Amino acid sequence: MDTCKKEKWKEKREKRRQEISLLRTIPYSEHRKWWSSDTVAVVTGANRGIGFEIAHQLASHGLTVVLTSRETGVGEEAVKVMQEGGLNVAFHQLDIVDHASIEAFSDWIKETYGGLDILINNAGVSFNVGTENSMENAETVIQTNYVGTKNMTKAMIPLMRTSHYGARIVSVTSRLGRLHGKKNRITNVSLRQQLEDVDSLTEEVIDNVMKIFLEQVKDGTWESGGWPQVFTDYSVSKVAVNAYTRLMARILEDRPEGHKIYINCYCPGWVKTAMTGWAGHISPEDAADTAVWLALLPDQFVSGKFFTERREISF
Repeated sequence: MDTCKKEKWKEKREKRRQEISLLRTIPYSEHRKWWSSDTVAVVTGANRGIGFEIAHQLASHGLTVVLTSRETGVGEEAVKVMQEGGLNVAFHQLDIVDHASIEAFSDWIKETYGGLDILINNAGVSFNVGTENSMENAETVIQTNYVGTKNMTKAMIPLMRTSHYGARIVSVTSRLGRLHGKKNRITNVSLRQQLEDVDSLTEEVIDNVMKIFLEQVKDGTWESGGWPQVFTDYSVSKVAVNAYTRLMARILEDRPEGHKIYINCYCPGWVKTAMTGWAGHISPEDAADTAVWLALLPDQFVSGKFFTERREISF
């Protein structure tokens, strides 16, 4: 991209962010508010960064928010900050890679609230910063970002409360995981076709693609395997989450009225948080916006889609 095009692109993105910041200041009118203080939203990995801000914004709209984190101390501290601001936020420990932890959380949310209405799958990890592209932690990245998100989603679906407006699931993902990204896509045509055909897509297909990737990481052949070349392990994990979002939307679409569950994913952008080594150019407040917007859409008939900056983009 030449300098002139780059500057125009930057100006366009900045203008859009300003528009979103303005939209966020406009309160929802009472007739568009489908939620109340009894509406329960669960946000995973919310002790800091984007997750903290998503939890904060949802609570500021008057919902009951359950903030989770792997470490109890930092999670309780984050909740305390919000409670001191008068927000209705509770804490529960949750490690999405630990089946027992998910089970304990499921029992607690059912016993305490009778279930939930909104799930924000925010918990995730990334170990590469800057130009690094080490595969040292690839197994952990896939297990957390994809398998953990999948297991959490599966566990929460039976606990989602019935509602005329439908329950909502939003997963935080990335444009780095787009199948047809210009710069950072899976170039292995066979694997890409398996993931893009939503009609034949299954959990086994996605799992198998992840298995092939991790096997190539172990035997050192991943660089010639046609995988994304930037933050490869993280990008591949988000390819899987994007595919799983489309799969679950198809599986859930036939649920009867009153039992609807809408599932979407979104890219928050390159955010100034610990995960990016504070190198991002988007604030956590702006990054959280689309997740909150999707979770609170008054007429939620959108499912299986990918968004950024309140706009749908292609997978």
